[in-house]
Amino acid sequence: MSLPRLLAGLRADRGVLGVREHERVYGPMPRVGGSELIDAVQRSGLRGRGGADFPTARKLRAVAARRRVSAVVVNGSETEPASGKDRLLLAQLPHLVLDGAVLAARAVGASEVIVKLSDPAVGEPVEAAVRERSRDRVRVRVVVAEGGYVAGEETAVVQSLNGGAAIPAFTPPRVFERGYLGRPTLVQNPETLAQIALIARHGPDWFRSLGTADDPGTVLVTVSGAIASPGVVEVEFGSSVGSLVAAAGGAVEPLRALLIGGYFGTWVGADRAMSLRLGRADLRSVGASLGAGVVVALGESSDGLRESARVIDFLARQSAGQCGPCVHGLRAIADSVGALAAGTAAPGERERVLRWAGDIRGRGACHHPDGAIRFVLSALREFGDRSEHELSELHAREPGVELHAGEPGVELHSPAEPAGRLWA
Repeated sequence: MSLPRLLAGLRADRGVLGVREHERVYGPMPRVGGSELIDAVQRSGLRGRGGADFPTARKLRAVAARRRVSAVVVNGSETEPASGKDRLLLAQLPHLVLDGAVLAARAVGASEVIVKLSDPAVGEPVEAAVRERSRDRVRVRVVVAEGGYVAGEETAVVQSLNGGAAIPAFTPPRVFERGYLGRPTLVQNPETLAQIALIARHGPDWFRSLGTADDPGTVLVTVSGAIASPGVVEVEFGSSVGSLVAAAGGAVEPLRALLIGGYFGTWVGADRAMSLRLGRADLRSVGASLGAGVVVALGESSDGLRESARVIDFLARQSAGQCGPCVHGLRAIADSVGALAAGTAAPGERERVLRWAGDIRGRGACHHPDGAIRFVLSALREFGDRSEHELSELHAREPGVELHAGEPGVELHSPAEPAGRLWA
């Protein structure tokens, strides 16, 4: 089965794929034992598609080893403003995600699947799909709760389901130990679960037939910005960033830079970015990772520093309010970057931002300030007058993921429903 895989069932009329048509396109729900499924996922090399890039089989085993597992939570929050892939899957191909969730629930011993959404418009097609699935022995329900940028972090999702505030927890236990209802819980991204549904049908060797040895399979990427046909692309790992841009209709003007990874991502100059391949090693070489699957193209007519100032202002406003480095540090940095972009900065403003960035990194109660600092440093490096050595040294210390590159293969599908505004 070549591309498309996940998106094979997208309809030209952009309607929801019903259960009968879903089974015609993807095949019936497979009968597979829990340990057999986890073994297949491990052999496939699947890693989480929500941004953390964690080995999926390891997460499944950690929960399956526990007693009294409460639920599998489908984390469809998708609070990244530049992403639309999870909404596309849930709104148009919900049965593929639900298949993966039910299979995962069986594998870890959970009696319930909870689909957590932040977009009410997605709730209706998912609930309709749940009503169609009369043969599922696992209870499935949908919970819609709007929230801010940090509300999509898995501990924030679980705290919300438990009736608390949707903010990240920064002390153990972890959700696989004590999550929903105080019991072990598996939280997975919709795309990850959809991939599990296909691995259960076709096996790990089939999954690895695309991509690279170190980074097998396909991934969904939301491509936007100065692009002719922005939307969601299904691509095999090893494809170049340039092939993504071409598959999305090409750039509508010369490009200055590309943002790889979303609002916690990294700006990379266009010449360098277009030749990069979607693999952890390649992306790490420029201090980047694919994150939640986002690539934004910035045209030469746009002011990169001004656009970046708007994003960091948004991130500062999205603080969970749990610690000083985030509440006060990000606000101060946002104000300074805004002044730099507006040309009203005081002498030494850039140096203050760099000093504050070094002070804040690693001191937050959650990863929100670290992601924001990564974005800021890359923006100053690409768009600001700066000490190149100083910025590069700071940026090189950012934690990254390893990736690998191979031969490209890409296919563009119908654009997602609006992926949120490109800029906050």
